[in-house]
Amino acid sequence: MQKGSKLVNNLDWTTIFIYILLVFMGWMNIYAAVYSEEHSNILDFSQRYGKQLVWILFAFIIATVIMLSDTRLYMVFSYLFYGLVIAMLLGTLVLGKTVNASKSWLQIGSFGLQPAEFAKFATALALAKLMGPYGFKLNNIKSYLKVFVLIALPAGIILLQNDTGSALVFGAFIFILYREGLPGWILVFLIFLVGLFIITLIYSPISILVFLYILTLVVFVLQTRKYKDAFRFTFGIVGIGLLVYLVSELFDYKMPKSYYFFIPVIMGIVIAFIYGFANRIRHVYIWAAFLTVSIMASLSVDYVFHSVLDVHHQKRINDLLGIESDPLGWGYNVSQSKIAIGSGGFIGKGYLGGTQTKYNFVPEQSTDFIFCTVGEEWGFIGSFVILGLFLYLLLRLIRIAERQREGFARVYGYGVVSILFFHIVVNIGMTVGVFPVIGIPLPFFSYGGSSLWAFTILLFILLKLDSDRFGH
Repeated sequence: MQKGSKLVNNLDWTTIFIYILLVFMGWMNIYAAVYSEEHSNILDFSQRYGKQLVWILFAFIIATVIMLSDTRLYMVFSYLFYGLVIAMLLGTLVLGKTVNASKSWLQIGSFGLQPAEFAKFATALALAKLMGPYGFKLNNIKSYLKVFVLIALPAGIILLQNDTGSALVFGAFIFILYREGLPGWILVFLIFLVGLFIITLIYSPISILVFLYILTLVVFVLQTRKYKDAFRFTFGIVGIGLLVYLVSELFDYKMPKSYYFFIPVIMGIVIAFIYGFANRIRHVYIWAAFLTVSIMASLSVDYVFHSVLDVHHQKRINDLLGIESDPLGWGYNVSQSKIAIGSGGFIGKGYLGGTQTKYNFVPEQSTDFIFCTVGEEWGFIGSFVILGLFLYLLLRLIRIAERQREGFARVYGYGVVSILFFHIVVNIGMTVGVFPVIGIPLPFFSYGGSSLWAFTILLFILLKLDSDRFGH
């Protein structure tokens, strides 16, 4: 009795209340999204809202079981949970059912289970097990390699299942690494590479090369104040470019115009490396390396875009960037989503009053596009409230993670924050047209047993760890 009383007193009831509130709001919006006069009973278990109620009840049972379990279970058996999920992912590759071109579902009777959802919390546990001990430091290749393998293995298998959206979620674990000592410049550089990927799709290779060169030169000058060296280097590259042009004209050798830019810059990089190492000027070869990697990343964009991404992903990205437009084709979902949200205005059309919702204009409105229902029926005010709840939840989880006394719980806590943050930002972002549609659910809101159960497990393991932070 005393142990149970201690558990009740130590639980973060504010976070639990937010969880229950979000789950309840999600259920009500699922009901609104698929509502019809023929099926108006909210307890109709033949409809999605009826099935979601069953998933919610099971989620509450799962949460209770986690609360009553021993915290050491998650610490000791982290790698076992991870291994079991990897086995499930591999099994799905062989035995899985294909849904929406993705072979990521295991069919168990009439219920479909998506192992990729459970891989997220299992990977967070495995990372906590690896990085939690006091002696672990992100200061050598071996430690980075271990972390990379733990993250890349499930992400790679999920990518083979053709579920790109779920695979991208694992990239959010970079925030754990940053909290645990990853140099800030690496995080900034990775964000820069994402931006470079986007602008490379829009602008010509020559424009990108000029941009990268100027950016590198400006940052180098601001950091070192070596204006004369920068001028001489630029003058030398221009001279090499003119020489290449004259030689090609002399021998009547026609080459693509971009070569007149690439060849001088590449030769200049080689000279910069030699000069930097010979004179032991660290900044010179560091920024030469930055320019080299940036150019290679830019040149690889075309291959990644056309050979790695599926056609529907290519179309959605092109539509987002304004390169192509097809509001009745691949851009239909986002177009209708924005119409639905915009039509809600400031206060919305009222619960069950959404016309875009009622006439099924937005596909997948109870799953990936559930936020459309919020925007249309609850308007700006309702959307603001939902976003405020998610923001408060994330900030509270960061606070929970930071107050942990053990490294395992802290690392796992940031894993929870990373996963939820990615899902919330990307899901809502794709419904309003600022991110491409990649098909990931809104936590605690979207229809689906697998996602709800996985998010519940993810959250309540952290709450259990937090409740036991002062020992048994």
